[in-house]
Amino acid sequence: MRRSRRYRTLIEGAESRREYPLDEAVEVVKQKANAKFDESVDAAVKLGVDPKKQDQMVRGTVSLPHGTGKQVRVLVFCKGEKEGEAREAGADYVGFEDLVEKIQAGWFEFDVAVATPDTMSAVGRLGKLLAPKGLMPSPKTKTVTFDIGPAVKALKAGRINYRTDKTGNVHALVGKASFESQSLAENVRAFVTELVRTKPSSAKGQYIRNLVLSSTMGPGVRVDTRELTEVIRKGA
Repeated sequence: MRRSRRYRTLIEGAESRREYPLDEAVEVVKQKANAKFDESVDAAVKLGVDPKKQDQMVRGTVSLPHGTGKQVRVLVFCKGEKEGEAREAGADYVGFEDLVEKIQAGWFEFDVAVATPDTMSAVGRLGKLLAPKGLMPSPKTKTVTFDIGPAVKALKAGRINYRTDKTGNVHALVGKASFESQSLAENVRAFVTELVRTKPSSAKGQYIRNLVLSSTMGPGVRVDTRELTEVIRKGA
C-alpha cells in the first residue's frame, strides 16, 4: 500500500519495531501528532486469548483518570421518573419507544447507549443494529442499570467500554494529543491495568502480547509491554 508523503515524513527517523517505555512512547506519539487539529490518541492491545472461545472474550468498562477529551453523546432508554434523572445527569437523548423507532429507521447519532432493565425487552430487538456498532447496552459494561444518573455522569467523564475483536485485539481511545504527557500515560496505564484485571482464567501464556499507541494521523509507536505489566504488578 502506498503511503502519503506526510505519513512517510512522520515515520522517518522513528524506529517502527522498537519498543519504548510507556513515558517515552507517549512523548513520541505527541511529537508525531502535528496535524492542524487536536488528534485523538488510541491504544491497540493484542491479547493472548482465543476470541473464538466464549470464556476468553474480554470485555468491560474502565474510567480513565483524565477522561478521553471527547464529547460523548449519551443516549438513555428509560421511562417515568428515570427520564428526569437522565436529563439532569447530562444525557443527550432520553426516551424509549420514540428512540427505538428512530434507530430502526437508521439513526445512530450517539456514541454510547444506556438502558434501564425494564426497557430491555424492546431495546433487545435492536441487537442486530446496535451490536455490530458496539452500541448495544449490556450489564457487563454497566450500561444496563437503574442507576442512570451515575452511569451517565461516568460516561460523560471518560468511562469507556472495551471488548476484544475477532482477532483478539482491543482498541480504546485514551485521550488527545494535547493532553499532558503524564495524563496520557496514566490513562494508558489505567486501561492496561483493567485488561490485566479481567484476564480470563483459561488464557495461557503471555497475556499482553503487544501495545501500540498512535494519534489519528500519526504512525504507531510500540510500548514495552513487559516493563509496563511489571510496573502494574508492583503497583497492585
